[in-house]
Parts: sequence; structure tokens; C-alpha cells
Amino acid sequence: MTEKSREERAMDARWYVVHTYSGHENKVKANLEKMVENRGMRDDIFEVAVPTEEYMDSKGGKKKLKERKLFPGYVLVKMIINDESWYLVRNTRGVTGFVGPGSKPVPLTDIEVKALGVQEAILPTMDLNVNDVVKVCSGPFENFMGNVDSLNVEKRKVKVFVSMFGRETLVELDFDQVEKL
Repeated sequence: MTEKSREERAMDARWYVVHTYSGHENKVKANLEKMVENRGMRDDIFEVAVPTEEYMDSKGGKKKLKERKLFPGYVLVKMIINDESWYLVRNTRGVTGFVGPGSKPVPLTDIEVKALGVQEAILPTMDLNVNDVVKVCSGPFENFMGNVDSLNVEKRKVKVFVSMFGRETLVELDFDQVEKL
């Protein structure tokens, strides 16, 4: 039997949810990553994630972009479960246990992983540039034409000036809502 490469093992790995003390998610992530390095377990534990979201906070009339944890008290770990990897995660400072019945961790389904946004789906790149003319193909602005004002590749958003009631209006759309003309 030949040994699988790290990439092949990573494809076999699943995402598991680990319960932590609330407020200790980032410490658990750092501790776990350090222990994986120190113990040479990079072929069993591949990734540790603390899902967050950005939001606008306004205090005293000033708006500020902030980040908050989507699931306080939980950390996601992409790993291959075996006695050694289970023991390492379970005995990391701040971890209270895996989510699942008894001591048996239950992996997340592919649909759950996609919904959480921890694993980016490989999406086709959009061949758009600023000032390109596009047609909106879905949503409330369907069949409107407009000029691209800006692109946000990470969030897969595009800002387009569309003509509404004789005025240019800036709208933000998903990449898949527009097609280049």
C-alpha cells in the first residue's frame, strides 16, 4: 500500500465542530495550530477556522466596519479522525469537546460546510473591468444595462451604474447577476 500525499489526504478530511469556552475561540485556534506543527500532525489536521462576519456598527453617528463570530463557543476543524488527532484536539486547552453524540464526532455535510462559508467553492472568475457595459440577468434590476463602477473579487460583488427614471443609480450585484456585453 502506498502512502497518500498530503493533498490526497486533505481531500479525504472532513470538517468537525469543536465546542470551546466562549470567548476562547481564537486562542483555541492558535493553540491547536501550534500543537499540530509541534507534533508533526499536518497530515491529519489540515485547517482550523473560526467563522466570522463583517457588519457596520454606528456609535455617535460614526459608522465603523466590525467583525463578529458567527458561532460563539465553536471552532471548525478540517481533519482526518484517528485516535491521535482526536486526542490532540480533545485535549487542547479551552476545548470542551466535539459536537456529536457521546465522544463520537460527527462530520459536517458538504452542504453545511458550503453554507458556513469556511471552504470557498471554486467559482469561475469574472472577466469584468471598470467601465465595462453589462446587462443585469437576474434580480430586481433584470434587463437593465449599466457601466461597471467597481469590483470586489473576494466578495464576488460588482457595483454598476444603471439608468433608472432618467438618473444614474449605483447598485451592488453579485457576479452571477450580470453578463458582459
